[in-house]
Amino acid sequence: MQQKRNQQAEIRLGSHGEDYGSWMSNPVFYIIGGITALAVVLAALSFSVFHITVLGVLFSVVAAALVTLLVWITWIRRQYAFGGGGIMEQVHRVVLSHLDYDGQGSLLEVGCGSGALSIRAALTWPETKVTGMDYWGAVYNYSKALCEKNAASEGVASRCVFQHGDANHLDFPDESFDAVISNYVYHNVMGADMHKLLLESLRVLKKGGVFALNDDMKPKLYGDMDAFAQKLREMGYQDVRLIDTAEEAFGSHRRAAMMMLGSSRLLVGRK
Repeated sequence: MQQKRNQQAEIRLGSHGEDYGSWMSNPVFYIIGGITALAVVLAALSFSVFHITVLGVLFSVVAAALVTLLVWITWIRRQYAFGGGGIMEQVHRVVLSHLDYDGQGSLLEVGCGSGALSIRAALTWPETKVTGMDYWGAVYNYSKALCEKNAASEGVASRCVFQHGDANHLDFPDESFDAVISNYVYHNVMGADMHKLLLESLRVLKKGGVFALNDDMKPKLYGDMDAFAQKLREMGYQDVRLIDTAEEAFGSHRRAAMMMLGSSRLLVGRK
């Protein structure tokens, strides 16, 4: 395990001008910033035009709260950004360090975003063919073209393929990959059954293949994950474990919670 961590620490992504973005998307800032500006305007109008002091105080309190929220998410964005706090990179290192993979064959990332984790996997295992799949919704500025550009810049374009897809129904036959990874993706799939999503990702894993699936596994969204892990063992999966990545990747549960990922857990094992 320590050797894997040292190997991950030696990989430096983003040193050639690649764009890996941040997990805190721009639309969040636009929406909160717009509401904040509106609250400020309404507070000013309430005091100076309508002369309704109570309403002015109310809008002022709302504006102050929104400004505090804006400062908070700005800090979070900075912590997540490549070249910033480096949390994204640290989480990626943790995920791959727990993947018991020999580097031979093919690897799938479910929800590849800007391609950072897929590219790190390609750099980690030079003989692996990596496929990155994502829905690339409008919330983030990620795209297939951006992933391909980043992979080319990092020198792994020949071993990385990126394609549009849906985590609910992966467009791959059963047992297609030797390894499957995912990172903070499933909780973004609105209305989905998390256990079914996990099983769909495992469906495309070859017999003997390994997996490392990381997410903010809040009980109200994921239910009883310990029971799910036991279900996998009963289905024949081996070495199934749940790892607390909040502690390992963020340093503490408190810090992870401050970044809205306090229930981070990694499901690992072998099919």
